[in-house]
Amino acid sequence: MIELLGHTIHFQYPWAFLLLLLLPLIAFLHIKDKKKQKSAFVFSYIKTEKFEEQNSILILLRRILPALFLSSLFFLILSLTRPQIRNAEEMIMGEGIDIMMSIDLSGSMLAEDFTPNRMEAAKEKAIEFVKQRTQDRIGLVIFAGESFTLSPLTTDKMHILDQIAYLKSGMLEDGTAIGMGLATAVDRLRNSEAKSKVLILMTDGVNNMGRIDPITALELAKTFDIKVYTVGIGTIGEALFPVPTPQGVRKEMMPVEIDEELLKKISKETGGKYFRAVDNKSLEQIYKEIDQLEKSEIESKEFVTIKELFYYPLMVSIFIFGLFILIQWVISPSLTDD
Repeated sequence: MIELLGHTIHFQYPWAFLLLLLLPLIAFLHIKDKKKQKSAFVFSYIKTEKFEEQNSILILLRRILPALFLSSLFFLILSLTRPQIRNAEEMIMGEGIDIMMSIDLSGSMLAEDFTPNRMEAAKEKAIEFVKQRTQDRIGLVIFAGESFTLSPLTTDKMHILDQIAYLKSGMLEDGTAIGMGLATAVDRLRNSEAKSKVLILMTDGVNNMGRIDPITALELAKTFDIKVYTVGIGTIGEALFPVPTPQGVRKEMMPVEIDEELLKKISKETGGKYFRAVDNKSLEQIYKEIDQLEKSEIESKEFVTIKELFYYPLMVSIFIFGLFILIQWVISPSLTDD
């Protein structure tokens, strides 16, 4: 195949190009025959010496006959390869999954045990995840000391990506209201008619605020058959945290506290899975695993439209061969014997 004017040209019978090897062979035999002076040219039945004395134009016409004949053969062989333009169209059908993402925006998400910190790492991997889910509806809930729905379920991926990109600590009252973050996301999924309803909850702390406790939110998720994947984000042991002081923000090593027992209970009882992300790489692998676990049912069919091009070189070949015959007819009457 070759590229031509932005289109990819395919050849149905590329083996026909081997016939092009006949062209130099024919040219060689003609030159060899001419040198032996056995005839003026294999394509015309004339005696050249007297013809050359009669008319210089006819001499020129006689000399281009071999080129015309070879050109006609070239385009004929090209048409035999059957060149064509193929346009493939894919029709994708299937049933997507409704996914709500609930992300912790508490001040501790600025800890620098991730690069550059937990917040930016969580945003980056969430964006990559959303880009992969082309068939699904996705929504976004944020929580800290309270919770808020930034986007209900939508197929508008650019909207979700923009919302995630602008996430930052301080958008909500500080604290960690895991129960509120879970309950708000469940509320957005409860009326979904999707075959599969999934909630991804990410936090780096322990529930310490909120009007709804996590266990109550868990029971709501079970009632509405919502599968919850929980992600605890933070290294094991200590991490560098930014601490506000009267003199400004100071960074201190502080213990990492994640209520893993709670997160494991939520995921287990809803049919999901708990993950612990300790660095950027492990967070990336977590999203990849969730992506593999929750595959949309998609069926694709490919339709190929073909535009045949063989008649273009065929018409050129016929035209050149017609010109060859015409010139033969013109020059033949002028031939006389010595």
